[in-house]
Formats: sequence, structure tokens, C-alpha cells
Amino acid sequence: MLGRLIDSGEMAGAATLVWRGGVAACAIAGWQDREAGVPLARDSLFRIASLTKPVTAMAAMILMEQGRFRLDDPITDIAPEFADMRVLRSVDGALDDTAPAARAITFEDVLTHRAGFTYGAFHRGQLAQAYREALGGDIDSDRTPDDWIAGLASLPLVDHPGASFHYGHSTDLLGLLLARMEGVSLGELLHRRIFRPLGMLDTGFVVPEVKRDRRAGLYGYDAEGRLKRLDVAPGGATVAERPANMAYESGGAGLWSTLDDYLAFARVFLDRAAIDGARLIRPETLGLMTTNRLTDDQRARATTLGMPTFAPGNGFGLGLAVVTDPATAGVMHGKGGVGTVGWPGAYGGWWQADPTDGSVMILLQHNMVELEGLMKGHGLAGYGAIQQFHAMASAA
Repeated sequence: MLGRLIDSGEMAGAATLVWRGGVAACAIAGWQDREAGVPLARDSLFRIASLTKPVTAMAAMILMEQGRFRLDDPITDIAPEFADMRVLRSVDGALDDTAPAARAITFEDVLTHRAGFTYGAFHRGQLAQAYREALGGDIDSDRTPDDWIAGLASLPLVDHPGASFHYGHSTDLLGLLLARMEGVSLGELLHRRIFRPLGMLDTGFVVPEVKRDRRAGLYGYDAEGRLKRLDVAPGGATVAERPANMAYESGGAGLWSTLDDYLAFARVFLDRAAIDGARLIRPETLGLMTTNRLTDDQRARATTLGMPTFAPGNGFGLGLAVVTDPATAGVMHGKGGVGTVGWPGAYGGWWQADPTDGSVMILLQHNMVELEGLMKGHGLAGYGAIQQFHAMASAA
């Protein structure tokens, strides 16, 4: 299936893994570097984009379990910059046409994307420009963490805290709040709390020079929809080579990882949070994380780029999607038994963990589509591959 898409020029390559009962099966096809003729391998490194979000959320659950914060605590306890926030009367209106926020933003708001933040790229005009000027690149930003926090706090919210699900920079903020709590960088926090305990030796915000030859090339599409090699991720989200002195780390989209590293993380959601004797959090905390927190109305009203975010059978817990009804769940946010979790990434990565049958499925690719191209139908084969992979793996 992958080979057909690659041979037709619709994709550069993809790496898949299915794990069940201690047995892992991989299917890897296509190119790590198409121009140089270097094939993808099981240990190829990918930008995993928003697959980063559940990792950052897990770090938050670890600190919450240790009493560092409660879900209903205001984030101003850690970031006073967010006192006296204001809300746009109209998302398409003037940036100074605002009203006071109905209440303070809480940690639960940030973990469930109900804080009122968005992504600038989802909008046009003043709001998009304001986000770019305040925050810089979505992944590789030249702002310091403190300046980034101050920049986000200077922007008006698009909704009142707690009111609605708005996908955006909430998890980036969460990561910086956690780092501020711990007094270390987010990368160090994740390494200490998650990557080292789980043996995720290839995951991080920076790929060391000795591993750079394992990076999967970035591939997108030209104006006619033809596959092309990219120097940077779409929309100016990244730079060609991250400088050593770049302090900002995107807890929402910045990690590089591999099939086996992400498998180690995904397995935490099976077997009551214990992986090969390593337990990150208590089963009770994991249960809290993987229980839908959105109301029926919030799920129904949630949209991304004008399309419904969730299928009827999917909800959202603390940092990731969760299946509430297997019959009406959608593949992109996880389709399995009740409690199946996952979250996709903008660069074509996808995963789910189903505790009802003890399975993990992962697909990694660099299917980097500009929003304008996506609206024209470019790069859809990458998303179709996820649907087909899920169907084939589920039937196996």
C-alpha cells in the first residue's frame, strides 16, 4: 500500500509499526533522502509535530501527581503575566475590541485547549500578524522562554477560559510553565522525567550531530501538488538548522523521535502505566488523563480550519484524544475500544494506543503540506495512508 503511493510520487516515504502482546511488526517504505537514494530505516528520525503534545501533557501529569499544581489552579501562580486577560469580541475584528476574561486561566484549561489560545496560521489579518510578531516561529523561535510567555500574554484570547475547545499554543505554554516550575529547560525536564526512564534515547528537541544522518528529509508539495524537498517546515515554523543557543523549545510540536522511541511512550497507556518495570505515573492519574473532559456541546462545536475537530465518538482528555464510543470514533483521533488514546501531527505522524486489546499503532512520515495547498487537495495521500494503515493493522 505504501509502495504504491511512493511509486506514484504522492509520498516520499513512511514508517509504520504495530505492537501487540510484546510483538512488533514494521512496514517501512520509501526514502529518507530520495535525491541521494537513501531508504528509510526503522531508526530514521522524524519531526513528530503535534505528537509532541501528549508527551508534554504526560510530564504535566507527573508534576501534578507530585503536588506541584492542581488542575483548578490558575496559571498566574506560575506565570503572573496572564493576569487581567482580555477576550476578542470577534476573532476577525480589531485587536483592541475586547472584553475582560470571565475568569482566570487554569491548568486544566491549558491541558484541554480551553484557555482561549489559538494558532496564528489559522487566521488571517490582524490576529495572524500579531501572533507572528509576538511569538516568532511555531517550533524554532528566536524568543527566550520568558519573552515567549510575555508575548502570548500580550495577545487577546479568542474565547473565555473554559468556554470552548480551541486548538493552539496551549501545550507550548504548558511546557514552558512546567520548565519554569522545575527551573530547567523543557528538554531537560522531559529527558529526566520521561525519556530516560523509558529508554527513549533518540527523542529530543535537537538531533545531535552524530545522529543527523538518520534524519528523514523534509518533503512537501509545490504549487501544482508535486512532491518536493523542503529546507524548512511549512509556514516558517522551523529554521534549516536549529542553532545551539536557541532557548525556546516547543512542547506542542518540537520533538524529533523514532518508531521505537514513540512506542515506548505509547505503551505507557497500556497495562496500567507500567513499562518493563518503569512506572511514570499512578494508574489513577493515567485514568484522569485519559477520560474525556469536554462537554457534548464543546465537542460538537470544536472546529479546526472550519472542519469539525472530533468525530462523535472521540473526546479529549488531558492532552490527548480519547475514544468514548467505538462505533462513531474517527481514525485520525483514535478508533478502537473505549479509552483508546492518540493525537495526530501536522507533518503526517499518527499513533494510537488501545488498552482494550493491548495494541499500539504508529505511522511516521514527513507529509508537510502548506495550508493553502491542503485546501487544493495537495498531500492528501499521506492522510489516506493513515486510514489504510489503521484498517489493515486492525484486521491483522
